[in-house]
Amino acid sequence: MAYLTKEQTANIFAEYGGKAENTGSIEAQIALLTERIKGISAHVKDNKKDFSSQRGLMQMVGQRKRLLAYMQRHNLQGYRALIEKLGLRK
Repeated sequence: MAYLTKEQTANIFAEYGGKAENTGSIEAQIALLTERIKGISAHVKDNKKDFSSQRGLMQMVGQRKRLLAYMQRHNLQGYRALIEKLGLRK
């Protein structure tokens, strides 16, 4: 399983949250979840019987979905820019 290093996490927060210390911004949280989902998706494709990872993946996808719904309600322009930047909702 590919885990994110502290440097990768800090880079994601710096890129999407404005600075590395801004870990609470919705954009940064969604971007972090997206990166974690990509890593676990690759693991689950290789290990089809790893049901614990599948469950964790589904929980992360649900959390990202809830955060995106919140962002869509409160900041529609930012939501559209974020999904474009992350490559979601093709």
